[in-house]
Amino acid sequence: MKMKQFILLWIKRFRTMVRYRLLVLTSMPIVITLFALFALTMYWTVTYTWQNALMNVKSDLAVAHNSIELLQKEQRMNLTSLSSSYDFQHLLRTNESKLPEWVKRQAENYALDFVVLHPVSALDSFPLVNQALLLTGKPQTFFQVLNHDELFALNSTLPVSAQIPLLRENKLESRGLISRNLIPIFNRDNQLEWIIDGGILLNNSTQLVDRIRDLVYSYGTLPLDSIGTVTLFMDDIRVSTNVPLNSDQLNGRAIGTRVSLEVQQQVLIAGDNWVGRAFVYDDWYISAYEPLRDYNGHVIGMLYTGYLEWPLLETFLTNIAEFSVGIIAVLLLSGGLVYRGARDLFRPIEKIHNVVRVVPLGLNRRIGDLGLCKDHELAIFGQQFDSMLDQLQQRNDLIKRASLELEDKVHSRTQSLHDKTQELEQYIKLLNQTRSKLVMSEKLAALGELTAGIAHEINNPTAVILGNVELLQLELGEDSQRVTEELEAIHEQIDRIRNITRSLLQYSRQGGVQDEITWQHLNLIVKESLTLVGSGTKSADVQIESQLDAKCCVEVNRHQLLQVLVNLQMNGVHAMGDKGLLKIKTEDWHDDNGNIIGAAVHISDHGCGISEDNLARIFDPFFTTRRSGTGLGLSVSQSIISEVGGKITVKSDLGIGSTFSIYLHEKAVIHNDLLLPVEVY
Repeated sequence: MKMKQFILLWIKRFRTMVRYRLLVLTSMPIVITLFALFALTMYWTVTYTWQNALMNVKSDLAVAHNSIELLQKEQRMNLTSLSSSYDFQHLLRTNESKLPEWVKRQAENYALDFVVLHPVSALDSFPLVNQALLLTGKPQTFFQVLNHDELFALNSTLPVSAQIPLLRENKLESRGLISRNLIPIFNRDNQLEWIIDGGILLNNSTQLVDRIRDLVYSYGTLPLDSIGTVTLFMDDIRVSTNVPLNSDQLNGRAIGTRVSLEVQQQVLIAGDNWVGRAFVYDDWYISAYEPLRDYNGHVIGMLYTGYLEWPLLETFLTNIAEFSVGIIAVLLLSGGLVYRGARDLFRPIEKIHNVVRVVPLGLNRRIGDLGLCKDHELAIFGQQFDSMLDQLQQRNDLIKRASLELEDKVHSRTQSLHDKTQELEQYIKLLNQTRSKLVMSEKLAALGELTAGIAHEINNPTAVILGNVELLQLELGEDSQRVTEELEAIHEQIDRIRNITRSLLQYSRQGGVQDEITWQHLNLIVKESLTLVGSGTKSADVQIESQLDAKCCVEVNRHQLLQVLVNLQMNGVHAMGDKGLLKIKTEDWHDDNGNIIGAAVHISDHGCGISEDNLARIFDPFFTTRRSGTGLGLSVSQSIISEVGGKITVKSDLGIGSTFSIYLHEKAVIHNDLLLPVEVY
């Protein structure tokens, strides 16, 4: 009860007595400064500690990476020493039949798990990337994942050594992660004769990760009671690690456990490094991961380094506690000194405080006479403070007026600049569109005249050749049977010339009236094109899948649209090498508001795809990547669709396939002079 009364008494004093309130005000800057210093120290300490921890683990990962490279280089040097040894060279020159068996027995002597000598006839068993490098005489070192049979082919003991029980899954992993080296051996004629294949199995290789850990985390580099760990992953499985099964007792190894989904997504799937705080099996670690890649650059595993987080955190919290005790001690000492030094200043400061308190509220108050001598510091301070308040009042008035004027000017200038910028952007956009259309129009006009002349000049001698060939057949009669194959070849080439000239003439007549533009149902024309393409691809292994959902009729030239559809479908068949699945889909075309404005057809193949460089040029006249192509099919198709106001879009992924989409308006929009732009993705 006495303690409660004591507290209430001091609360009343602070509320009613100015001197205690002044004490708080005079002490507050010191308190705020100390707490600000404490907060800044905490912030910078946390930031520096965390950033330093991340930098350290990144550095550890770099050291581990270099250690792996050094170990691989050491393996390659061992194989090179083997190939240069006297016994190897002697057997190579005198008794090659015993050489493979002798080499196989040298694995243990050169600290390798397997050494195999392949003859040059086995070159085809290696991937194309390895074959090319071996033929050029370049040794190779890479990581690789092998199955049970592949491991057995290298060394009959490897499948057993590679087996890893997957903890908590009741499964057995039989694949093996190996570090492999290929050394080409050339004969005296500088021809590839032998291939030395050697390396080590990384599954259950505790000596390897312990050796790397000792290099990365030497004595004294980690906080007390912390442990540094190194792990090699095959996919997301720990195949070699010194991460303990129990971080408290530091026993066992977490071989056969999996990495977290977050790390798996970023490292194994995205192929990026991962640095941060991670839960490793049973505890939190400051961790860093990087992908392990095979000879093709595919991610097949990960390299990990990290150390326990708690010892670092414990050291940090201890430092923070010690610093906090020091701050509190300084705060108490400074508070006592302020209290003793401020007692004689309470009365005049109380008056000053009252003025300071009411002036921010808008009251025009001044300190005036403090009852002290003129030379007293507080009296001088009061006079200067009153003078400062007067000047501040004048400055505030000037600032308010200037601020209002500046706001008006800034608003006016900003609005003017914004209007000019929008107007300029619109002009630039219109200028670029007009320039592109003019350039395309001039190119097509020149190419049209050129192709018309070329087609006419080619057709005349072609007709003469055809007539003379038919005359020869007539004159020879039954004797023409002896040269039937030659005559048929001539007819085939004449037909080919006619097809080329027909494409040229059609290209030169683009924009002309070939057939009337009428209302057509898109699905019927697509069905007809599928019949034509199906007849032309009977000898090919092509499956055609259609989904015709379009209900809106469109205004088009039926024969020209049929030509475009057949051309695009045959391009898809050729892109797949006459083997694969061709998909055709129709649907209604909607605008941004969901209203039907036409119909669309999408033609998708699973072929080779189109590179980014070629994607911007595929609609240029005479551009083609096929030996037998003319380069006019897509250009003519673009012209036909553009004439009725439609558009063609292209989306292609190299090595996956392409999708050509045709969008046709319900009511044709005739463009006789310029082509509409083509969208590519």
